[in-house]
Amino acid sequence: MELYFAFKVLWWLLLGVLLMGLAIMVGMDMGVGTLLRFVGRDDNERRVCLNAIGPHWDGNQVWFILGGGAIFAAFPLIYATAFSGLYIVMLLLLWTMIVRPLGFEYRSKLQSPAWRNAWDWALLVSGAVPMIIYGAGMGNMLRGVPFHFDWDLRSYYTGSFVALLNPFAVLCGLLSLSLSIYMGGVMLLGRTGGAIAPRARNAAMGAAVAAMVLFTLGGVWVSMMHGFVLDRSPAPGLPQNPLQQQVSVVAGGLLANFRAQPLLWAIPALGYAGMLLGLLAVRARRSTLAWWLGALAWIGVIGTVGAALFPFLMPSSTEPSQSLTIWNSVSSQTTLLWATGFAAVFVPLVIWYTSWAFWVMRGEVDARAIEHDDHAY
Repeated sequence: MELYFAFKVLWWLLLGVLLMGLAIMVGMDMGVGTLLRFVGRDDNERRVCLNAIGPHWDGNQVWFILGGGAIFAAFPLIYATAFSGLYIVMLLLLWTMIVRPLGFEYRSKLQSPAWRNAWDWALLVSGAVPMIIYGAGMGNMLRGVPFHFDWDLRSYYTGSFVALLNPFAVLCGLLSLSLSIYMGGVMLLGRTGGAIAPRARNAAMGAAVAAMVLFTLGGVWVSMMHGFVLDRSPAPGLPQNPLQQQVSVVAGGLLANFRAQPLLWAIPALGYAGMLLGLLAVRARRSTLAWWLGALAWIGVIGTVGAALFPFLMPSSTEPSQSLTIWNSVSSQTTLLWATGFAAVFVPLVIWYTSWAFWVMRGEVDARAIEHDDHAY
């Protein structure tokens, strides 16, 4: 029982790490795509922007695979419920992710300005939309998702795609987009020169300010929202399902964990510190420091969501007592044991080769070299 409990908590933490890695690494690439037409004023400048992340963007997609694989292996009930109920959102995310590599690979294959402009817009959309969906998804988890189970645990989603784009979710999506633009701007600040770097610097500073404002508005909004409280359930270390618990919805419930454990307030403070200090680092043109502070901001924001929801992962707004938690949606102890072994090998491996790639490809992108290089993006 104690071992199973430890595995459940471990995989909740590991899922958080993977979501943070996805936001930081993939969000950086998405931010560059979103900024492409704003910091790059002509074709050559846009090629410089694309080549700044050219060695990394496809490798960073591994964080998507790790995140999806972790949910599938460790939290299969979350995977099944989310992918069956939110399939329109998943398809929208999939389509934008399909367009993205096509934009990188085909944009510079033809000299036609119309051809290249079309792919530039595709890269912008495929950079902004996934990050908005990412943030909106977390916002909807805080509000609760309209689903329920029947007696044999078949899930039924009773909401609509439009309802998922509620004002709070949109605010969370804009916060996610702001942090993504910040990371993209910082990346371009450190990897480009000429006229691109100051434009990227201005974009990063504006995104940092927007993120602080949106994070504050979100916090005020959350304090006035109803939240989910687990009243009764089997012991956390026991196998269980969502039909064996009692959940209530109470005003201010999303702050219950913070009131019970005041030390948790350090997590949103971490987010604010990353945004504010990141803004100052960008103003000082300290791009490497600003990048790490942006990562710190992401950790604080996602950590705040996790702390507010715990132990819930996917609360139900229609049948709160059938909400999915880390206790009732997790795989068996044997599955978690095997998954932990694989994670112990592959997560450090991904971190190692990602770090190695950034070290090898460090330095500014040379605009003159790209202009005459048929193999560059």
